[in-house]
Amino acid sequence: MSTLAIELEIPQAMNVYVSEDTLSVELSDGRSISVPIDWYPRLTHATDQERSNWRIIGKGHGIHWEDLDEDISVKNLLTGMPSGESQTSFKKWLDARMKTL
Repeated sequence: MSTLAIELEIPQAMNVYVSEDTLSVELSDGRSISVPIDWYPRLTHATDQERSNWRIIGKGHGIHWEDLDEDISVKNLLTGMPSGESQTSFKKWLDARMKTL
């Protein structure tokens, strides 16, 4: 018995928009994908300025928010995977954030 391996090419992120409730990413293949911002608690708790301070990383395969120490991959967006950050890690980040605001 043989199996057929299919390699899928993941499109690159070209542009990013973050609103109060949605993260939208324009892809190199012409599609746009939007997901609830609630999937990414650090984005949910960010200011508009922090949300707009992003850059494309990994030759277009991810997005990084320096101010939030948040990375999101195009692959995870396409497969519907929300943040995998543990509640403990997020709480530690949020507590540290509240001390600096």
